[in-house]
Amino acid sequence: MGRDYFPILLLVGFVAANAVMMLVVSHLTLRPRPTPEKQTPYESGMPPLGDARERFSVKFYMVAMLFIVFDIETVFLIPWGASFRQLSCGVPLTNGVCPTSQVSFFGFGEMIVFIVILAVGLVYVWKKGALQWD
Repeated sequence: MGRDYFPILLLVGFVAANAVMMLVVSHLTLRPRPTPEKQTPYESGMPPLGDARERFSVKFYMVAMLFIVFDIETVFLIPWGASFRQLSCGVPLTNGVCPTSQVSFFGFGEMIVFIVILAVGLVYVWKKGALQWD
């Protein structure tokens, strides 16, 4: 059982060693020369305006959360697509192929229900005005 985890432990060890090496090399080669220009915050090529602790509208956070929710939900399409053949066959696959008489729409129907639920949620959010950027 220990041999099964050896590649994972090797990868974790390599990543940790690489991170430590990058920090040590950058610390050894760094020559700090702070100037007022270097100390100013930089964001998207725009000069900083106002205080960094400005209040954002709740709409900004709503759109961000909705994007994350719908983005994560669409990730569920990947495993469904990978197992579509198995889900759409009434019997176990033979040589990766489903017999013609055993094809069902169970896998397709599952995803249609999932997408309809997402679409209803999107319409609800749209009608509530959560996507309006005022």
